[in-house]
Amino acid sequence: MTSLLAEEYRDSENKSRAIFLMSTYGEGEPTDNASAFVRALKEKAGLDGNIIDDDSAGEEKKGDEDATEVDSNLLGGLEYAVFGLGNRQYEHFNAMGKLVDSALSKVGAERIIELGIGDDDNDLEGDFENWKDNIFWPSLKERYIGGNATAEEKKDSAELKLPDCHFAVEYLPKSDESVEVDNISLDEVQTSTKHYFTSVDCPVTVTRELRSADTGSTLHMEIDISKSKDVINYQTADNLGVLPVNDDKVIEAVANALSYDLDAVFRIKAAPGKEGKHSVPFPTPCTVRECLSRYCDLTIAPRRSDLKQLAAYAKDPLDRSALLRMASKEGKAEYHEKIIDAHVGIGDIVSKLCRSIEAPLEHFIGLCPRLHPRYYTISSSSSQHPDSIHITVSILKEELGSGSVYTGVCSNHLAGIIQNGKIRVFCRDSTFRLPSDTSRPIIMVGPGTGVAPMRALLQERSYQRIQQKLSVGENVLYFGCKNRNQDYIYEDEMESFKNEGTLNTLRIAFSRETEKKVYVQHLLADNAEETWKMVDEQKASVYVCGGVRMGADVTDTLKKIVSNKGQVSLDEAKVYVEKMAKEGRYVQELWA
Repeated sequence: MTSLLAEEYRDSENKSRAIFLMSTYGEGEPTDNASAFVRALKEKAGLDGNIIDDDSAGEEKKGDEDATEVDSNLLGGLEYAVFGLGNRQYEHFNAMGKLVDSALSKVGAERIIELGIGDDDNDLEGDFENWKDNIFWPSLKERYIGGNATAEEKKDSAELKLPDCHFAVEYLPKSDESVEVDNISLDEVQTSTKHYFTSVDCPVTVTRELRSADTGSTLHMEIDISKSKDVINYQTADNLGVLPVNDDKVIEAVANALSYDLDAVFRIKAAPGKEGKHSVPFPTPCTVRECLSRYCDLTIAPRRSDLKQLAAYAKDPLDRSALLRMASKEGKAEYHEKIIDAHVGIGDIVSKLCRSIEAPLEHFIGLCPRLHPRYYTISSSSSQHPDSIHITVSILKEELGSGSVYTGVCSNHLAGIIQNGKIRVFCRDSTFRLPSDTSRPIIMVGPGTGVAPMRALLQERSYQRIQQKLSVGENVLYFGCKNRNQDYIYEDEMESFKNEGTLNTLRIAFSRETEKKVYVQHLLADNAEETWKMVDEQKASVYVCGGVRMGADVTDTLKKIVSNKGQVSLDEAKVYVEKMAKEGRYVQELWA
């Protein structure tokens, strides 16, 4: 399920019905490939703001003489349904689904099915199936055919069919010489995988451990971009997209189970009869090894619908039965126990659990999700380090109840990079931007690796003070970790910033050093008077980076500070903080 592209929407204007599947990214924003569509739709519908939540969805522009006059019959010939994909941990849950559902109605389109909401923090696939089976199809049948869908019609077909494949694999002669990648226009590429074609290989020049031994691992890494500046231009605290690589053992196990030749070279082309319907998923020609290592996510847990498709390739009836059972609604609990909770990926299924699966390469590529980039907020200043990008990487290793260890694909790939080894990267804008007026103060809240962009901002403020001789406002940092002697990362640098006068105030919450756990939001509340003065009188910008629960707690704390010190209601405080966000003075980058 992907966001609808703007050009696809334009095509749909001449049709009578359309279904919109809308993902929400970041702080209530559209995904990259939906931004143009959402921007145009909001303008036509006369909607204001970048963030839409339960209380403000569909809010029209107020008091704006230049506001666009809404044509309430612009899409009068369109009937539509919207399903939103989001995560309830985020404050602006499913903002894009709600916005599009409301905006389409305002420009004359007819909503034929109530808005569907999917929660990735719980069971996104289950939410979609419930909406599809119990609301979508019955509503369509009643509207266009008459009567209600019967229980028999709702049953999944017992007949297993091989999934339709839109592309084919053409094997090429093996050669000692490297094969040039086909020259493909980005218009022919799947929107969600364009980074495969625009990323570059850059060497890692520095890797150092930031934590003490036996307390986990957090790495500081420096990537040399001096020879790639025609492609990579970064600003302080931007996001670095890193394209991960699957572990060699996983790749070899999958290839062995499916009888693939890892050294075989192939090209992807449209399947017979699918010309014009095929978009390129990744660069080819390439070897099977490169395909499995860089482009197929072998470790992600398959959806239940994926298990049903895999069952079609299982030769052993027991394997087929097990996959179909977990794919069924009745097998949902078993699916969560054996797949989700056990961190079982598609690679594990074909190489360990169901060895009778035999899938042609093109079908396996079609079944596998793409291996997507992981984003790290850059921890360096582009002014101080124009030829180098720094990132801060927490290495994911989780012991499972079975005694096995689950490892993060990207972080462990980075941990294995040797000196001057190369990683494939690209840059993406972030929301962290310092005030254009350097005399404005800033408040930074970044526990754990959330301190990464704060390090970048402090480097930039130091450059402004010392190299550029500018007047720089006060800088306050709230940092949090478990223990000073274990995971206080960048301690030496923070002390250096203090000594040179760049970091005016450093407040640290060591959550495991006191009987009562103390977190960054508690320290923020303890300094409510100072915070209110900086935010209200001095127009300080506030930056928050870390987990979504921490982000929500900090937002709640800030609202209470505004309410108590500004002597307004909590509802008014909420509006105040939202106004800060719209002005770019309250910025969060959070992860679930």
